[in-house]
Amino acid sequence: MSSAQSSSFDPSHQSPYRIWLDGAWWRGLALTGALAATALWLAGTAWVKATGLSGLTLAILFGLLAGNTIFPHMASQTGAGVDFSKNRLLRAGIVLYGFRVTFQQIGDVGLAGLLIDVLMIAGTFTLALQLGTRVFGLDRQTATLIGAGSAICGAAAVMGTAPVIKAPAHKVAVAVATVVVFGTLAMFLYPVLQTLLQLPEHVYGVYAGSTIHEVAQVVVAGKAIGEHATSSAVIEKMLRVMMLAPFLLLLVRVPGMRDPQRAAGSVTIPWFAVLFIVACGVHSTGRIPAPAVDLLVQLDNILLAMAMAALGLRTQVSAIRAAGVRPLLLAACLFAFLVIGGLGINLGVHWLFGATAVPLA
Repeated sequence: MSSAQSSSFDPSHQSPYRIWLDGAWWRGLALTGALAATALWLAGTAWVKATGLSGLTLAILFGLLAGNTIFPHMASQTGAGVDFSKNRLLRAGIVLYGFRVTFQQIGDVGLAGLLIDVLMIAGTFTLALQLGTRVFGLDRQTATLIGAGSAICGAAAVMGTAPVIKAPAHKVAVAVATVVVFGTLAMFLYPVLQTLLQLPEHVYGVYAGSTIHEVAQVVVAGKAIGEHATSSAVIEKMLRVMMLAPFLLLLVRVPGMRDPQRAAGSVTIPWFAVLFIVACGVHSTGRIPAPAVDLLVQLDNILLAMAMAALGLRTQVSAIRAAGVRPLLLAACLFAFLVIGGLGINLGVHWLFGATAVPLA
């Protein structure tokens, strides 16, 4: 067993008061915090923004680099804080993610946008499970993580799904890697497709928002066409993000997804997903001042980046290499469905509702 593994820390088994006195906890938090800060700073630079790489993607890359070089030599001195970041801070970050969206955004894209997102999420995730386990021979956890990342909101969905299905770090890292590869490809492919398709800007925006993996990638693909396309794309994407919580609540009821150590028939409610919905509701009231919301979003960026850095620190490249090409092939098939099947679903729903989305109100 490696030093990284032997020092693995489960914060649920230690008193909160003892955690505060643990030097390894503080040093681990400092390590993940430094990696996260570096990643977020680079993500804010103009040349990185142009690539569409998010701070979360950079954080896990920095974590992987450190995790396979210097971290094994300091794991016993930092492991407690690293695992706290990977577990507790991740859940807190998912909750705060709710302050990025409001229920009013559903009305902005209308019934058409809502129906498109539901069909895309259901279709993509179902395809991921079927192809992943039956065609590519992947384990159910890996197929679930890749399906969630492709269907909903990229790395954030993968990270949110991982604790629900008790997925190990290397499987999470593999799923995040597929999101990065095909989300980046989509960011450049969609503007090229638009030159051929000549869709109305609103329709193109909804298409991009309902099928591209990451929020940052959606923004880049939208801005390449126009402001109206960007607005529609971001709203549609944030509606898709909002569906992460009900997805996780449904996931625990899917056969084979529950923790095998629990009694048959018992269901563990992912409370962080419930609190995500609560955060959306609080944000939807409009009673929180905009500066406070901005502060919460910035805090959320930090927490999620620290969680991603911790994930990278705990992931060995050899484990990713051992996964082989099959996860990438599954992600490629899902990407083809998102691009081609997503276009068909978007055009079909828009035709059903008319040229534009039908508002709920």
